[in-house]
Amino acid sequence: MKIQKKKGSGVHEGDLTPMIDMTFQLIAFFMVLINLSDAEQNQAIKLPESTLAKPPEQPFEYSITIHVTDDGNAILNGQEIPISQLGPYLNSEKTAIVSTNKSIADTTVIIRGDVRAKTGHIQELIKICQDNSFEVFALRAKEKVRYGK
Repeated sequence: MKIQKKKGSGVHEGDLTPMIDMTFQLIAFFMVLINLSDAEQNQAIKLPESTLAKPPEQPFEYSITIHVTDDGNAILNGQEIPISQLGPYLNSEKTAIVSTNKSIADTTVIIRGDVRAKTGHIQELIKICQDNSFEVFALRAKEKVRYGK
């Protein structure tokens, strides 16, 4: 017995174009919403742990992030500088802030010190920042999570 093919009995496949389109829209949506606050982090800096460390309640209006390495250098805008020579760089930051009609009093200096950095280096950095009219500071640490009591 000969089996005859029915006309139009091909395989029917669904159109995946709307699903692919929706996938790309979701990817774009989440890329817009991604938290870019970690953009100023330097992976070479290992933050100390603290049970008192808490994220800020609201983002800073304007901030300058300075990393302090374990050998006593500062990293500002991706450039490693000895802390003692940081003054001119802070002065140029101050000039940039003033040129955008923002107040230096509203600027927060975020200090991310390596766990092996000496306290004296952090104090020297704060002193140089104060000499350049910066008065508001935030020290970064990694939140130590306690499991159980």
